[in-house]
Amino acid sequence: MKAPTFPDPIKAGLARGWRVTDGASLPADRQTTFEADVAIVGTGAGGGTAAEILAAAGLKVLLLEEGGLRSSSDFHMKESEAYPTLYQESASRKTKDKGINIMQGRTVGGTTVVNWTSSFRTPATTLAHWQSHFGLADLTTEALTPWWERMEQRLHVAPWAVPPNVNNQLLTDGLAKLGVASQVIPRNVDGCYNLGYCGMGCPTNAKQSMLVTTLPAALDRGAELLYNARAERLVFAGSKVTGVVVTLMGKDGFERARDAVRVNARHVVLAGGAINTPALLLRSGAPDPHRLIGTRTFLHPVMISPSLFERNVDGYSGAPQSIYSDHWNEPEANDGHIGFKLEVPPMHPVLIGSTMVGMGVDHAAWMKRLRNAHVLIALTRDGFHAESTGGTVQLRDDGSPVLDYPLSTYVMEGLRRTMSIMAEIQFAAGASIVAPFHERGTAVRTLAAAKAQIASLDMRTPYAKVVSAHVMGGCAMAADDARGVTDSYGRVRHTDNLSVIDGSLFPTSIGANPQLSIYGLAARAATALAKHLGRST
Repeated sequence: MKAPTFPDPIKAGLARGWRVTDGASLPADRQTTFEADVAIVGTGAGGGTAAEILAAAGLKVLLLEEGGLRSSSDFHMKESEAYPTLYQESASRKTKDKGINIMQGRTVGGTTVVNWTSSFRTPATTLAHWQSHFGLADLTTEALTPWWERMEQRLHVAPWAVPPNVNNQLLTDGLAKLGVASQVIPRNVDGCYNLGYCGMGCPTNAKQSMLVTTLPAALDRGAELLYNARAERLVFAGSKVTGVVVTLMGKDGFERARDAVRVNARHVVLAGGAINTPALLLRSGAPDPHRLIGTRTFLHPVMISPSLFERNVDGYSGAPQSIYSDHWNEPEANDGHIGFKLEVPPMHPVLIGSTMVGMGVDHAAWMKRLRNAHVLIALTRDGFHAESTGGTVQLRDDGSPVLDYPLSTYVMEGLRRTMSIMAEIQFAAGASIVAPFHERGTAVRTLAAAKAQIASLDMRTPYAKVVSAHVMGGCAMAADDARGVTDSYGRVRHTDNLSVIDGSLFPTSIGANPQLSIYGLAARAATALAKHLGRST
């Protein structure tokens, strides 16, 4: 039977005459100039949301994107294609000490193109912490609810109505045996085919990423897109940004020509994500009297718990994430320990093979049983404790960013605790083997053996393996400049025409998958910016 074909909204828009330029095609030997009312650096959750709102207000918008332009016609559900073309550093970005793997998007649409669609509102306890510790009195649940509702409607966010795949169902089963409730994850999908390859770009356009929603809407309203173009630095004249200097990238994703483009705009919005945005400000020598730029960057450090079942799990098939538990995510459930959210990841061969511990025959033995493998993940809620202060974005000698993220004893002991709890859940669900996620961990067949081994492990990098896909902070918002780089609308202090509208704004981690939090804050900030610039939505 012939495979179904799907319309490609990007190809259709290009055929309609969108103003789109490939930086790889621009001349490298002379400078090209672009003009706009608003230049937006980055096209992910923050940049894409802002672009639609600002373009709808009648403003001339220019979007800059370091990555390439790829769409559903290019998404073939192949890891070998997706990771090199859609992710930062070919999905191998790491912290400075190589202790934490970081998965971030690098393509038009940003991480929204490759995330697993989980969409949560900012927890009330997180907002309460921001109010009490950072003076963000205007960021209440009541104030933000209309913005979440607006973006949920725009992006079809709703609890997943299809029964979970086995990978997710095992989380529910194990929790139920322990008397703990699980919940259904809201997903931003429309007409989802339940394929399970969300991390490689959606070939059916069901995932309501920026690539198929806000960016086409902005381009239809006259916005302009320049891709394969990295914002290298901002040009300041006193407190005003007078231009953005851009480096052109080649079609292979590597740098081709520095300073080959100049962008002039009334206002600049930084939306490159919570590593690239602080790095751009640092490269530009942005005003920073309290040396806050790049600090308090958070990751939700993730611990993994691999296990094997006698039955087939086939975790590569079906919605990647549809079940979660917040039972251990709030302070009252943790007796002073770091909180964490429980989810499962998809089980694709390269993703799992490059993450799993062990070498040689031991590693091969796990991969041979991939159909039987089940993995839990615990997303720790960093930023809410004196010994959980996150990391710092720094610049290498060539100006590229790197995140220094030392893990304190408090965080590491919290990760040890998650390993023990996840092993208990998996054995309760019927696992025959659990393997503590540690370079010195070995597979065990009983909970008692798992707990004994976990208690004895040396919880230091690089032995304890940690991963993350959520990067937040680095340009924290606060009520005053001693605590934050920006205000609650993302306006950068000590500047006249510069905003941050992405996950860099968060003064702590969210304690949940962050995309909906970014969407809501972005819609709020962009609407205010449109009014400030003289137009209204």
